[in-house]
Amino acid sequence: MSKPILDVIKLNKDFKVRSKKALFAKPKPVRVLSDISFELLEGETLSIVGESGCGKTTLGRCIVRGMNASSGEVIYHTEGGESVDFLKLKGKESKRLRRDVQMIFQDPYSSLSPRMSVFDIISEPLIANFKLNKSEVEEKVAAIAEKTGLNISYLKRYPHAFSGGQRQRIAIARALITQPRLIVCDEAVSALDVSIQAQIINLLKDLQEQFQITYIFISHDLSIVQNISDRVAVMHLGKIVELATVDSLFGQPKHPYTEALMSAVPQPDPDQKKDRIILVGEVPNPANPPSGCHFHPRCAYKTDKCMQEAPQLRLVGDNQYAACHYAEQLNLRGAANEPAAVE
Repeated sequence: MSKPILDVIKLNKDFKVRSKKALFAKPKPVRVLSDISFELLEGETLSIVGESGCGKTTLGRCIVRGMNASSGEVIYHTEGGESVDFLKLKGKESKRLRRDVQMIFQDPYSSLSPRMSVFDIISEPLIANFKLNKSEVEEKVAAIAEKTGLNISYLKRYPHAFSGGQRQRIAIARALITQPRLIVCDEAVSALDVSIQAQIINLLKDLQEQFQITYIFISHDLSIVQNISDRVAVMHLGKIVELATVDSLFGQPKHPYTEALMSAVPQPDPDQKKDRIILVGEVPNPANPPSGCHFHPRCAYKTDKCMQEAPQLRLVGDNQYAACHYAEQLNLRGAANEPAAVE
C-alpha cells in the first residue's frame, strides 16, 4: 500500500470583500475554502472537480503556497520520512521543499513569459534551486525536453512560435525540471483542443510512471477525470462533499450534487438518450451561504434536517466519503457511459 505524501488538515481560506453599498465600511471576510481535509497517497492521481467558483483553483494555489491559507495545515512527508507543515516554512526551508511541489497552470499562453526563450523558461527553476554549471544545465534541459516531446531545436525559440499544445509541453517540462514528487495540474488541458488534450493526458500518465509523480488534477471535465484519476474529490461552495475512488464515484455516487454532475457527462453514442438532472436555482453566494447543507436550495431530496443541520464528510461506503445526511438511503445514478480510452 502506498504511503501518504500529503495530508491536508482543516484548510481554510478567507477573502476580504468590501460591500458596494458601504464603500467605507470595514471589509467582510468571505470563506471560500472551509475545513478541507484529505490524504494524498504517493504515486496516485487525485482529481478535484466541481462547478466554476467552488474553490478548486484556490485550493491548489494554497497547497503550493501560491496564496496563503487563512488557517489549517498542509503536512508534507519528505522522502526521508520527515513530516513538515508546508504552510509554516520560511526562507531556505521553504525553498528547499518547494522544488518537490510544482504547478502546471491552465493557460499555456499567459503562463509563459514572451520575453524568455524556451531554454530560459525551462532552466529557470533549475538555476534557482541547484548549483550547476552551464553544461549540466544544458544537459538536463535537453533531457527533459526530449521526455516531454519537445525537439531540441525548439529551445532557442520563443513561446509565440508555438501552438497551445506545444506551449503546455513547455510548461510541463518547466514543472518537471526540478524532479518534483508532487505536481498540481490546474485545468492543465481545458484550454486545448480535444485531440491535443488526449496527447497531454497520455504524456502526463507516461511521466507519472517514469518519475513516480503524484498528481492533484483540477478539472471540470468529468470525461478526462474519469480517464486519469485514481480518486476524485467533489467540491461545492468551498467544501468537499464527496471523496471516493473513480470507479465508486462514477458507478454509484453518494451525494446528490455528484449525481447531477454525472448526468452532465456527454454520451459517446448519439442515439442513446440520457436523462439530465437540471439543478433549479442559482449557485449560493459564499458571502451569504444558506443554512444547513449548502446544496439544499437546489437538491431534489432535501428535508427539514438538510435545511437546518450541516452534514459532515463521513465514511458511507468502501473508501467512499460523502457529506449528506441520507447518503446510505438514496439510490443515486452514476455516469451511464464507460470511460473512453484516450488514444
